[in-house]
Parts: sequence; structure tokens; C-alpha cells
Amino acid sequence: MPMTPRIAIVGGGPGGLVCARVLQRHGVPVTVFEREADPHSRAQGGTLDIHEETGQVALRAAGVFDSFLALSRAEGQEWHLYDRHATLIRHDQAAEGDLSRPEIDRGQLRTLLLDSLAPGTVRWGHGVRAVTPLPHSGARLHHHDRTAEDFDLVIGADGAWSCVRPALSDAQPSYAGVTMVEAHFDDVDHRHPGIAHLVGAGTMSAKAGRRSLVLQRNSNGHVRAYLTFRGPQDWHAGLDLADTEAVRARLLAQYQGWHESLLDIVRDNEGGFVNRPMFVLPVPHTWQRVAGITLLGDAAHLMPPVGVGANLALLDGAELAQAVIGHPAIDEALDAYESVMLPRAIDNAKTAEQLLTTLMPDTDSDDAVFPDTLWPADDLPDSSSAHTG
Repeated sequence: MPMTPRIAIVGGGPGGLVCARVLQRHGVPVTVFEREADPHSRAQGGTLDIHEETGQVALRAAGVFDSFLALSRAEGQEWHLYDRHATLIRHDQAAEGDLSRPEIDRGQLRTLLLDSLAPGTVRWGHGVRAVTPLPHSGARLHHHDRTAEDFDLVIGADGAWSCVRPALSDAQPSYAGVTMVEAHFDDVDHRHPGIAHLVGAGTMSAKAGRRSLVLQRNSNGHVRAYLTFRGPQDWHAGLDLADTEAVRARLLAQYQGWHESLLDIVRDNEGGFVNRPMFVLPVPHTWQRVAGITLLGDAAHLMPPVGVGANLALLDGAELAQAVIGHPAIDEALDAYESVMLPRAIDNAKTAEQLLTTLMPDTDSDDAVFPDTLWPADDLPDSSSAHTG
């Protein structure tokens, strides 16, 4: 590896930022290219539970674990599970001192990681349109303004619709058969006491057959709702998704017969609805080595948001950085990283696929299924993931 390798990370999400932070902690320079204009150009999505064995390992490697703990919400590990009649099926609360999966808002985590980086690390407003390998080693970044830059290593941390992935793989995300429709509640304890009661301090899920209603408490009295159902991607055919009342009526029809307190999730949200069809990459998703290019997180292993995606992205980022630091050549580092990351991703993607089938069966039966791994434990969509393919 060159004494000062030129490293580019495409994408300023948690995985890419952790990777940059670990590299910088060990004196390795890096540039992060982010298409967003600035850190505040859009909302960053909901809340994540950061797992002890994956995401927390990455945050420790990045030297930001104590700062994470100061922001996280241990009480957010609370769960309420209901059937469609609003009968409580299960209630879980973390024991005193349990920090196995504390919650943190996506935006808070991103800000924490951004603040840990050297000034100027992230080049805002620099979208990348393609990456191509160079003849002998390294790769070329092609920017949207038609300029190009060469690097010894390009890391695709740019999510589901990665522009780096085509340099390694022909795989494209496909619709998983399940859609989430997102809604919001603000100042929930004062303005929506019924919703506050349902969600408690953490997460609430009500489920019957191919439908569920999920609430997740974020910080500052904000709650996000996810109306989740199995069905065609064009479930909204004939609707203008910007017509909130028309969408509401269609969704209320989907949940006809559910308890009135649960239907308030559909009736009383503030603002409109956000359509989020769920996409996944093929399982297994692998590639033949291309010198100087690799992927992490959703760019490498997009899977249903049932508890592991964001945590795997964080762990990928930390382990990739550690591989680069610990090996004398980029190819050796990528061998070490991909030989661990790809099998782990396949195992987790298979499990997520099975869990999605269990939680969202293709049936309208009222027989509720609540496996020990609950829906959804983390990585509900961020606000950039509402793609239609």
C-alpha cells in the first residue's frame, strides 16, 4: 500500500462516516463524497437501536462510544406488541443498566460521527455518477459535473441505489413484496396522548396477517409510524400520493376492522404520508474482486429492515478501515475485509428474508406471529430510501 493511500468513500451515512473516522484515528487520510448539499439539507430518518455485538463495536473502534451513550436512550428498548384488537400480547422492558440495544436518532448519530472527523473531510454537494477501475490499480471517480479523480481505494457506502456497485456487480435491488408507509406525530405526549400510551418509551407493533402498524418514539416527543403491508408495489394505483386525505382513505380501507385506538395511527398523523416500498438485493450477493473498489452496508447487502442493516453497515465500516490500517497493500486489505463481510452478510440476509416471510405472510389470517426477533428492531427507513425503483 502507498505510504499515503488516496482513499475515497462515496456516501456520508453511518457506515461511511465510521470508516472515515477509524481511518483518521490511525493517521490515514480519507475524503468522503456526499451528494447532499450540507449536513442539514434533509431529515435523516427515525431511530436506530445500536447492538452491543455489532454497531457498538464499531463505535468503540471509532472512539465515540461514550458520546453515543450520552445521546442514546436505554429506555427506548421498551416494546409493546398488540393484536389488531389492541389486546396487549407482549411487553418487554430493558433491565436496569441494560445497554445491549439503546436507541439513538439517526440524525444524532450522523452528527456525532460528522463532528468526530477532521474539518473538510466531507465534500458536500459532490455526487458521484460512476466509478471505473484503472488499468493497473485503483479506481476513478466520475462526478456529476463531468470531472474525475483517481484514488487507490474507492469505498461504496452509498446505500441501496449505489453508483459504485455497478463497478463490481450487475445486481439491482428488487421489490420485496412489502411496503411501508410512514407518518409522523409531534409533541406526542401532549397532542396525541393515545399514541403516546401505545408507543410507551420505545416501540409498539400491532400485527395481523399481512399487515402491521408500528410506532417508534424518537427524541423530543416525536413519533414515527410505519404502516406495513404485503401487496403490490403499485398499491396506490389511481391515487395522487400528495393527496393526503385520499391516501388516508385507501389506508383505512386496508386496516378495516382494526381497533379504533390503532386506526388513530392512520387518522391523526401530522402532515402527509411517505410511500416506502421495501427493496432488497439478491441473496447471496457477491462479486469477483476488482482492484481498489469495495462496498459496505446497504450498497453491499441491502436486506429487509428487521434489525441488522444499520448495525452491519457500522461494523462493515470499522472493519474495512481496520483492514486497510493492518495490511501493507490495498488488495490484501480487501481480501481480509470481504472474506469476513460477505459471508456474514449472506447469513444475515437469509435470516432477514425468513423473518420478513414470518412477520409479513401472504395471508389475511388473524393468527399473530411474534418471533423472538421482533419487527422491526432497527434501521427503519431513513428519509432518502423512498425509492420506486
